[in-house]
Amino acid sequence: MTNKVNRFKSILLFFIFLFTALSVSAYENIENDGKASADSTQEPKKEGFNAGKLVMNHIADSHEWHIFGSEENPVSIPLPIIIYNKVNGWSLFLSSNFEHGKAAYKGYTYVEGKIHSEDGSGFYDFSITKNVLSLLISLTIILLVFITVAKAYDRNKNKAPKGWLGAVELIIIFVRDDIAKAAIGEKHYARFMPFLLTIFFFIWVNNLLGLIPIFPGGANVTGNIAVPIVLAVFTLVITLASSNKNYWRHIFAMPGVPIFVLPIISLLEFVGIFLKPFVLIVRLFANILAGHIVLLVFFCLIFVAGQASTGAGLGASVPAVAFTIFINCLELLVGFLQAFVFTFLSAIYFGMAIAEPEHH
Repeated sequence: MTNKVNRFKSILLFFIFLFTALSVSAYENIENDGKASADSTQEPKKEGFNAGKLVMNHIADSHEWHIFGSEENPVSIPLPIIIYNKVNGWSLFLSSNFEHGKAAYKGYTYVEGKIHSEDGSGFYDFSITKNVLSLLISLTIILLVFITVAKAYDRNKNKAPKGWLGAVELIIIFVRDDIAKAAIGEKHYARFMPFLLTIFFFIWVNNLLGLIPIFPGGANVTGNIAVPIVLAVFTLVITLASSNKNYWRHIFAMPGVPIFVLPIISLLEFVGIFLKPFVLIVRLFANILAGHIVLLVFFCLIFVAGQASTGAGLGASVPAVAFTIFINCLELLVGFLQAFVFTFLSAIYFGMAIAEPEHH
């Protein structure tokens, strides 16, 4: 099911980019023809809608949280800027002091989503960016949910949970029975449950928040490659720390393999230790990032067509909104599947690390 969804998204993304490129190219040709026939003293036309810039601004991290408005007059939530410079020390202020990149402040400028020092000196940026704030929001949600569930169980011992508590229990049981026990086994699964539950809910909640177009949603957290890298590194570290001698024997002295083939197989198995986390990174990062891009491209088609004429914009709005809603619903499924796949593959790696010796 996951492969079919990924294949469908890849094909759909290709045709969306093709249609957008053709639309932009056609509109630029119309503009160029008009400019050629116009008087040379005529003032240059105002720059039109830039779909690529809008998409990149959304999927990239930022030091302010854009709410609505144009690029010239945006309405956004300023975020804390925390900078350490060896010469000037610590600097703490809000990103609103940059006036959306139009002004410098305390020797720093803000250009295309990045902070630069005016004198070119190096500095350390510890700022609370959009993705960092979204991470804090998602962690707060997860903590509130699990603390509430734990307190409810303490108050009502030996009683079935009611309402949304029952739904949370159902998901926890799903992770325990269909992921942890299935991949690790009855004997050792319990010690890995805290980590597996944490990454499942962390990925799922952030995927859902990323689909909400208004604050506190809309951030591209799991589509930012830094987050999957950290999660995959944790999986790798736990795998290696939990591994037993049977795991390493399978890598460097695989039973039943001829001695002249063993060095090649051992090298491949050793490389595979680090390829497995890489697969986790690419799968989560690429799927979530592609989902955000597809949604934004469909939305941008309205404005791309609207540059040619008002009628074209109105005509493109109906199918564009319909496809956006459809893809958004599909992303709800993809968000859950990616949380499941990342957690399940991690559990498989843990199960391989603590494998018991085979008995024949």
